[in-house]
Amino acid sequence: MSVKRRIAPDDGRAALAAWSRARSDGPDGPDGRNGPAQAAALPRTTRATAVRYTLEELATRAPGNSVEVRVPPFGVCQCVAGPRHTRGTPPNVIEMDPATWLELATGLVTWGAAVGSGKVSASGSRADLSDLLPLF
Repeated sequence: MSVKRRIAPDDGRAALAAWSRARSDGPDGPDGRNGPAQAAALPRTTRATAVRYTLEELATRAPGNSVEVRVPPFGVCQCVAGPRHTRGTPPNVIEMDPATWLELATGLVTWGAAVGSGKVSASGSRADLSDLLPLF
């Protein structure tokens, strides 16, 4: 079953590119902030679109319902083939903030480093996205 995209690919790529440009701007951007702060200062809709687009991309590349990836407050997706959960909290849950998710999706940080630093909460035997990331 294919993933129904809600974010147009062109819109998603544009939002991700805007986040990436802001994130990679040198140690001090035009407003005196560093890259991560500039990325966080992007309009909420741009950050939300980038997160939702990359979650949709993950679900497209790893279809299934055995792992739930949560990136509050912007989105959630189910992915990875395996046993499907039907009630309550799924057994395999991954949760992180939007900045960490986008850093993982774009390869700015590795799965191991993000989990090791406590930026990612991952529970369950299938809650490991290291083979699926980065997406871009």
